[in-house]
Amino acid sequence: MDLFSLKGKIAIVIGGSRGLSKSIATGFSKAGANVIIVSRKKSDLDAAAEDIMNKTGGSVKGIATDITSVKACENLVGKIDAEFGHIDILLNGAGLNIRKPVVEYLEEDWDKVLDIQLKYVFFMGQTVARHMIANKIKGKIINICSLNSELGLKNMVAYVAAKGGVKQMTKAMANELAQYGISVNAIGPGYFETEMTKPVFSDPDNVRRFKERIPYGRTGYPEDLIGTAIFLASPASDYIVGQTIYVDGGYLIN
Repeated sequence: MDLFSLKGKIAIVIGGSRGLSKSIATGFSKAGANVIIVSRKKSDLDAAAEDIMNKTGGSVKGIATDITSVKACENLVGKIDAEFGHIDILLNGAGLNIRKPVVEYLEEDWDKVLDIQLKYVFFMGQTVARHMIANKIKGKIINICSLNSELGLKNMVAYVAAKGGVKQMTKAMANELAQYGISVNAIGPGYFETEMTKPVFSDPDNVRRFKERIPYGRTGYPEDLIGTAIFLASPASDYIVGQTIYVDGGYLIN
């Protein structure tokens, strides 16, 4: 099963200190990768790295970085390259949402969500892609989409716009980077309870409606994403280019 092995690979997981990205980082570590988790708070990173290593016995390092500037993306990649020598996998998993009606949305709300969910997803991917091209690495870039890459749910207009953009951006990046052997794809999680989705999951009626629409009969568990993430990060998916795989229990087929 070497097709699914990440042994010897260096994997960056943006947003890897918590939520679904932490679960994916755990999966990468179990598959043999050396994992670098990135978020803003060092204390969160230290706790997450220790927890993942206790579960997997792998190598996990946290780097505290606010990636909301191109320079910060470049500095992060340079630091990892200097320490590890190469970067094979990028998982763009930082998350932010501001829930408000369309008519109440402020310019700063829009900019904050689009910066985290779209703008610096691109620039982080661009920076890593430049590294991969320069070092002739046939790498993997995985972006996190959402059901809202397809839907237009209420009270989250900026998030929906960003996630639709990530899906299309993934296609465009894949189209250009495939010639270098770099695979760019995306994962679209369905309904998973995380810190970001607590306001939705706190309403039992919402949870009931989700379950009624999901053919699998339940909302997602964090570990439900691990197999798809390892697949897209591994040699098993080398010929898959520009795709978004929805891990949603069948929500979108209804």
